[in-house]
Amino acid sequence: MLASSPAHAATGEGLAVNPWVALAYLVAGVFFILALRGLSSPETSRKGNRYGMVGMAIAVITTLVTHQIANIIEIGVAILIGGMIGVTIARRIAMTAMPELVAGFHSLVGLAAVLVGWAAYLSPAAFGLLDADGGINSVSKIEMALGIAIGAITFSGSVIAFAKLSGRMRGAPILLPARHVINLGTLATILVLTALFAMAAPGATMPLIVGLTVLAFVIGFLLIIPIGGADMPVVVSMLNSYSGWAAAAMGFTLGNTAMIITGALVGASGAILSYIMCRAMNRQFLAVIAGGFGADAGGAGGGEAREQRPYKQGSADDAAFMLKQAEKVIVIPGYGMAVAQAQHALREMTDLLEEQGVEVKFAIHPVAGRMPGHMNVLLAEASVDYDKVFELEDINSEFAQCDVAFIIGANDVVNPAAKSDKSSPIYGMPVFDVDKARQVFFIKRSMGGVGYAGVDNDVFYMDQTMMLLADAKKMVEEINKALDG
Repeated sequence: MLASSPAHAATGEGLAVNPWVALAYLVAGVFFILALRGLSSPETSRKGNRYGMVGMAIAVITTLVTHQIANIIEIGVAILIGGMIGVTIARRIAMTAMPELVAGFHSLVGLAAVLVGWAAYLSPAAFGLLDADGGINSVSKIEMALGIAIGAITFSGSVIAFAKLSGRMRGAPILLPARHVINLGTLATILVLTALFAMAAPGATMPLIVGLTVLAFVIGFLLIIPIGGADMPVVVSMLNSYSGWAAAAMGFTLGNTAMIITGALVGASGAILSYIMCRAMNRQFLAVIAGGFGADAGGAGGGEAREQRPYKQGSADDAAFMLKQAEKVIVIPGYGMAVAQAQHALREMTDLLEEQGVEVKFAIHPVAGRMPGHMNVLLAEASVDYDKVFELEDINSEFAQCDVAFIIGANDVVNPAAKSDKSSPIYGMPVFDVDKARQVFFIKRSMGGVGYAGVDNDVFYMDQTMMLLADAKKMVEEINKALDG
């Protein structure tokens, strides 16, 4: 072996720095950067995933080769078991369950950071963290405490996000009395404990790190439960950022360059994505963390429309007839499409319409679905051409010239209350101007429900709107039969 401890292997404390180790970690970091670049576009996402896999393989192999390993066979078996579990989950998981799967994986990253931090605290000599006096140096204590705290927040916050996304917990905000005071007080206490832990003598650190860990787990729950379901895409992105910073902090503790680079990349990209999504919702990031959509008492509904008003209901034959007459159709998919797994039927409908000379485009809102890019992933799975998919700012002006706005399973992202009703919990969020289209088809299961933000939608009752009340997949399949007939 080339080094006596993880910290020594990367930092070279007491030993000469091995240039090949530094080079290997640098190459791995380059592959991680290429992975992020590839994942920025659906067209290059597969290549980006491959780059990420190669980079991680280089980092793992380098770490195993250059560090003292207690039992390489046990580690190999653990990697094999984890890989098999990952492959099995990836093959079996439905696309509708992808958001909660991502949240679940984030919780594992956070828990791993906590466990590594505690392992370093309990066995500092094995990690090369002891100073000349036989204690853990203050800088390593701070890095360790931050890694544990961020990891614990990531774990417990991701558990709540998983529960909300999977329906095990109601999506409406759960508001605690004086929640802001409690949250700020808890965060301040964590920072104080971190400072005390860094300055404490070796024999007095255990109560401090235990208290810090427990409070970090608690604040993770407290930060996420007040956030409404409509903010879940931002939450998933935010937790992704947290997991990256936790990994980076542990990288400093272990003296592992690859972990620092990877964690910083994930943390920074997640933070940037969260900021972009908050801008897309016209929300302040801190405001989302503090409460999110529906945080006011009257903001969230209980799953029922607030009032019954007259609306027009149509059939698949009606929709097919009018779609045939259209020159331009814009499709707005939402989470309802994901639940019904209607993306393949929708792609077939697109093909049938284009065969008859109809121009079809897809409009994707930044927060459609339950995680960033949810709709893009579903459409890519159905082999919808990338050049037909447009973001809100690129296509919103075209609704005034389109013949049909075809809404399938979306609600909040087309709700005009965001533009006109200052009392609405989604007021200020940019939405699609479907009310400007000549004809609107709106597919949803029934009139009894509302969107994830819990508010009714005036689009249901517009003169040019025809409600198609049915399972999204079945309705689109019936439309396809009528188009093909």
